[in-house]
Amino acid sequence: MAFLFFFSAVPIVQLLRMSVSDVGSATLNQQWPFVGPENYLEGFASGAMTDAIVRTVVVAAIVTGIGMALGLAAAIALRTTGRWSAIILAGMVFVWALPPVVNGSVWKFLFAEDGLVNTLVLLIPLRAEPIPFLYDATWALISVALVTTWAVIPFNALVFRAALLGISPEIFEAAALDGATRWQEIRHIMIPAARPTALVLLVLTIVYGFRSFDFIYVMTYGGPGTATNTLPFLGYLQAFSRYDFGLGASTSVIAVLLVVVLAVLYSRSILKEER
Repeated sequence: MAFLFFFSAVPIVQLLRMSVSDVGSATLNQQWPFVGPENYLEGFASGAMTDAIVRTVVVAAIVTGIGMALGLAAAIALRTTGRWSAIILAGMVFVWALPPVVNGSVWKFLFAEDGLVNTLVLLIPLRAEPIPFLYDATWALISVALVTTWAVIPFNALVFRAALLGISPEIFEAAALDGATRWQEIRHIMIPAARPTALVLLVLTIVYGFRSFDFIYVMTYGGPGTATNTLPFLGYLQAFSRYDFGLGASTSVIAVLLVVVLAVLYSRSILKEER
């Protein structure tokens, strides 16, 4: 525990110290001049920090909403055992285990102007032009959020499925004797049984959405313009592209604070489940 605390606390303390200092490539290995909240004020005054927070919340909302709903739907569909369930589960585990660099590169080609998705879209008579998935500000943010969602759905489905498999078969047999429909089984048996798991999974999915970085790096590199600059990616650009480590650290501290709030909520939900 002490080992874990030490290697968690030291980088955070160093990050906090850097966020209130003037640290550039010339002063990185020297004394860091103290500048107080100047980096934070600069980030908010330029509007970059506020815009990044809004984009991060949008991405987290899309990832959480769709990821939770489709994860539960997939778990309900795959609750039964059988060959097809096993094949689909194996495919979902494969998607989940793919490195984000590979996953993002595949989707970057699929979302290209002459990619598979636009080829299918143009087959619909209502659309005459390709959708600029990665070249329009709004579409680019939605595309990155959807690909992030695509990666989290298998994990959510596997966790939800484990919760559903814990339901006693006698409950379903009793429901069948009472003439319950499939929808009534889902509403009155499966969803209540999955609720404790959903509370924990909800926090984890929100955290996953908040720390979105790798898909943005591969698919859009923050573009077009700054359209997909979420908090983690903005901090990366400020620190390792512009070499303004103090400003990048202040952005990262804001991201850490948001994750800390979610971690507290996660801890409370765990404690509540253990009581």
